[in-house]
Amino acid sequence: MELQLIQNKIFEVRGLRVMLDFDLAEMYEVKTKVLKQAVKRNINRFPPDFMFELTKVELEEVVTICDHLPESIKYSYIKPTAFTEQGVAMLSSVLRSEKAIEVNVQIMRAFVILRQYALGYVELNRKLEEFMIDTNMQFNDIYQALTELASQKELDNKPRNPIGYIQKEE
Repeated sequence: MELQLIQNKIFEVRGLRVMLDFDLAEMYEVKTKVLKQAVKRNINRFPPDFMFELTKVELEEVVTICDHLPESIKYSYIKPTAFTEQGVAMLSSVLRSEKAIEVNVQIMRAFVILRQYALGYVELNRKLEEFMIDTNMQFNDIYQALTELASQKELDNKPRNPIGYIQKEE
């Protein structure tokens, strides 16, 4: 399975990167109902920071963001379950199939790549802020120099009293 396809199925909900149960079931080649039953049989392996059910508002946000959701999910009364990276890792021990292990390895790689992108973004953002600060300081210096030149120009353009002997006109 391509990493890009997996990355497209990772969403941010409650400030966490998660994958939804129906996407995971599709990748593991099992029905969503089977995946949820396996989780329920091993619920002690899935604390709230590993897995949680989406609220109606969260589901609406995901539906708005995501265009690949099946129609049955958009209008279902059953709310999807979201699995964090740790929850997805735990799924491989619950499902115990070769396919689950293979898919989990790829999913873990996708989460790692997303984390690296996020760290790169933070570093890029920091460098951009430094650049903006330096540039702002340079613009302030330029503005100050232009202001001084403008005030000097004003002084140069003031009418001066003539120098030397001036003869009165009669």
